[in-house]
Amino acid sequence: MRAAVLYARREPFAVEEVRLVEPGPGEVEVQVVASGVCHSDHHQWVRAAGVPLPAVLGHEGAGVVASVGPGVSRVRPGDHVILVFGARCGRCSYCRRGEGNLCRPEPPRARLFAGDQPLLQFTGLGTFGERAVVSELNCVPIRADAPLAEAALIGCGVTTGVGAAINTARVEPGANVAVIGTGGVGLNVVQGARLAGAARVIAVDVRANKLELAREFGATHVVDASREDPVAAVQRLTGGDGADYAFEVIGGAATIRQAVDTVRRGGTAVVVGVAPDDETISLPAALLTRNGKRLVGSWYGSSNPDVDFPRLVDLVMEGRLKLRELVTRRFALEEINEAFRALEAGEVARGLVEYSR
Repeated sequence: MRAAVLYARREPFAVEEVRLVEPGPGEVEVQVVASGVCHSDHHQWVRAAGVPLPAVLGHEGAGVVASVGPGVSRVRPGDHVILVFGARCGRCSYCRRGEGNLCRPEPPRARLFAGDQPLLQFTGLGTFGERAVVSELNCVPIRADAPLAEAALIGCGVTTGVGAAINTARVEPGANVAVIGTGGVGLNVVQGARLAGAARVIAVDVRANKLELAREFGATHVVDASREDPVAAVQRLTGGDGADYAFEVIGGAATIRQAVDTVRRGGTAVVVGVAPDDETISLPAALLTRNGKRLVGSWYGSSNPDVDFPRLVDLVMEGRLKLRELVTRRFALEEINEAFRALEAGEVARGLVEYSR
C-alpha cells in the first residue's frame, strides 16, 4: 500500500510503498476512503516537539472495513466507519464515565513499516495512507447512505468544533457567542452555536475569505481582527457587556487572553485551539474571581464518538449541518505536499485527500 511518510520536520512528505501488518486480536483493517488535512497534522509537521519520526500523519478519516482480527465484535467487513483518533482502552475510569477522549493508554504495537523501519501511526490512525490497521475501539460504524468521503471530517474538525459549543460550553438559546479563528474547526464552532440557538454568532479572523465562509456557516456578524480590536468590536456588538461564550480556535496565548477579555462578567472562555506544549498564559486572578469569568479547555469537543458521530451524520443527512461545504479543495495522495502548502497559506477551510482519485 502507499502512504505519505514524514521523515523530517518541514521537509516534503515521501509518498511511497509501505508494509501493513495483518490485524491482530481486537484490531481492524480499514480501507481509507478519505482523510482531512487538519492543523493538528500541520503542528506535527512544523513543531520540533512533535511525535517521533518517521511517521504517517493523518487523524481525520473514514473508510470501509476490509478485514477484522480475532475477537472483534464492533464492526464487520463492509461496514462504513468514521475513525476515532487517539487510543481508547475501554476500561479506565475515563472510558467508564464516557470520557474516552481523555484516555491515555499505552501506544499500540507497530503496524506500519518502511522496509524494516517501524512507522508511527499518528494518534493510532495514520490516515495519510491507503489502509490502516487500528483498534476496533477506533471505529464507529455509520449509516451506509451517508457521504463517506466527507464524513471523514466528522472524525476531528466537525466533532471538535460542534462539540465545543454543545458539549463543553453547553451554549443555550439566545446566547451571544464569539468565535476567534474560523478555520475548519472554528467554522464548526459557528455551526454548533447556530444549532444550539445562539442569538449572535460573531466570527473573528484576520482573513476575509474565512470570514465570508463563517457567514455561510451561520455567523451573524464578522470582525476583521486585522483592522479593528476584536475585544472592543465584540463588546460593541453585544451592547457593551461582551459575549456569553468566546471560543479560541487558534492555539496561542494572545488569542486565549482575547477570548477571556471578550466574555462578559460571568461568561465562559473555551480554549479549543492546540497551543505548543511550552506556551503559557498569564491572567489576573480577579478575572476569574471578582469578575466570575470561567476559562475551560475542550479536547475533541468533550465528545463520546460512539454517540456523537452517528448523531452528527443524521444532522448532515437532515440538512441541518453543513459537511460538503467544508471541503474547499480535494487532493490525491500524491498531492499531499500541495495540500499542506494550501493549509499553511490559509487558502482552505478543509482540504480532503481522497484515495479514489
